[in-house]
Amino acid sequence: MSLHPPVGNYDHLQGVLGAEFTLVEYGDFECPYCRAAAPVIDEVRGRLGDRLVFAFRHFPLAELHPFALSAAVAAEGAALKGQFWPMHARLYAGEEPHLTQDDLRRYAEEIGIPPEKVVWPATQFVEDRVEADFNSGVRSGVRGTPTLFVNGEQYRGDITVRNLLDALVTPRAETA
Repeated sequence: MSLHPPVGNYDHLQGVLGAEFTLVEYGDFECPYCRAAAPVIDEVRGRLGDRLVFAFRHFPLAELHPFALSAAVAAEGAALKGQFWPMHARLYAGEEPHLTQDDLRRYAEEIGIPPEKVVWPATQFVEDRVEADFNSGVRSGVRGTPTLFVNGEQYRGDITVRNLLDALVTPRAETA
């Protein structure tokens, strides 16, 4: 499956559009597999540097993870203050997720934004953004988290540094 829409300036990006390689994650802040993938992705980003643009898109599996949606909108609330990536890091920090409303408020304070900006009703202004990410995931064939797209195509291998680096930098065989 191919990524739809492609990475653009509407995404949360680390790196710059037009980089040689692209990695997109559809993630859920309460998902243990996403939590395990976060340091792997960080290492891949570190190794490829400016050659890679990484985009994160929300895919909260609210039926399985009761705090996933509130964490996603908290991240978007932080994004309105230019603090998406610091909030992203806090939400994935540690062995276990801590995503209650009190936790979200504490994270906001830690990154220097008013805590009321990351919880409802302030987050009602960003709920559409989370829904748009989720819908783009559905259109792109996402069924669970994490789902990664490497250079625009869905990645199906194990999420290891070596495998992701190989998938990103090895040219694909052209199909006729």
